[in-house]
Amino acid sequence: MAIAITFTPKSMTAAQFDEVHRKLAAAGAATPAGRTYHLCFGSDNRMRVLDVWETLEQFQKFGETLMPILTQMGIDPGTPDIQPLYHVRNG
Repeated sequence: MAIAITFTPKSMTAAQFDEVHRKLAAAGAATPAGRTYHLCFGSDNRMRVLDVWETLEQFQKFGETLMPILTQMGIDPGTPDIQPLYHVRNG
């Protein structure tokens, strides 16, 4: 079952978000299997992230690469809000 995951870090800037993605790309994880949608939104130091994943297991596998990067950068992602998807429509 597809899931939506929202992260609301206590503090994350756009520059930090960009650096996380540079590090993910260097680790070969910029476009992980199973993630079908990814966006970052917010302002100043209150950036948030919304992902859509095909399965929880794929998200958890990605977390094995993501979490050490966030820890290294001092970013606390907070507790992710994980919800099953009911309906998706483009446009």
